[in-house]
Amino acid sequence: MGDFSLMASDCPPGQPYRKPQGVSVSLNVDSVAEAERLFNGLSAGGSVHMPLAKTFWAERFAMFEDRFGIAWMVNCEGAK
Repeated sequence: MGDFSLMASDCPPGQPYRKPQGVSVSLNVDSVAEAERLFNGLSAGGSVHMPLAKTFWAERFAMFEDRFGIAWMVNCEGAK
């Protein structure tokens, strides 16, 4: 995912896991190739709500849940 760190945590021992609701992890990238790489990798085995495609605001945008139920958005604005 490039040169940054994203930290997250699941539930502590003894706590029941609850699927996250009402939040999505949003990744903004600089190239269509990177958007495609992230979308293909993260959406594999999950469910796609909006396929990676050109929109009126971005060169590529997608919304999906990964195989663990985490909601993601991938956005590539393109040339600025």
